Amino acid sequence: MTFALWCVFAALWLPLIWSIAAKWGASDYSNTRPRDWLESQQGWRQRAAWAQQNAWEAFAPFAAAVLTAHVLGADQNMANWLAALFIVSRALHGVFYVLDRSTARSVAWFGGMVAVVWLFVAAASA
Repeated sequence: MTFALWCVFAALWLPLIWSIAAKWGASDYSNTRPRDWLESQQGWRQRAAWAQQNAWEAFAPFAAAVLTAHVLGADQNMANWLAALFIVSRALHGVFYVLDRSTARSVAWFGGMVAVVWLFVAAASA
């Protein structure tokens, strides 16, 4: 399996990390109605829940881009670097989200989006 495909697997875990972060150590957390509980949160827990939602939204385009690049025979070295850029950008995006650093978060989001677009361009050029 290629490094880029392993990055798809890694990207699957990013939303789960932010979900765990939002709930970890909360004395009033109830797994009976987790979405209601998350919606009632404020501060960093709320932002961690938002980071989780955004990570799920970013996963599908990234997975599609990597798979398209793989199937169409894009340059594997380029695909690997772009997949790594996505993972690093999206991990930083979540960190910046939780820390309430909106400008840095937007820059990280943009880096992830650039990686997705370039993966499709690399696939189209294959």
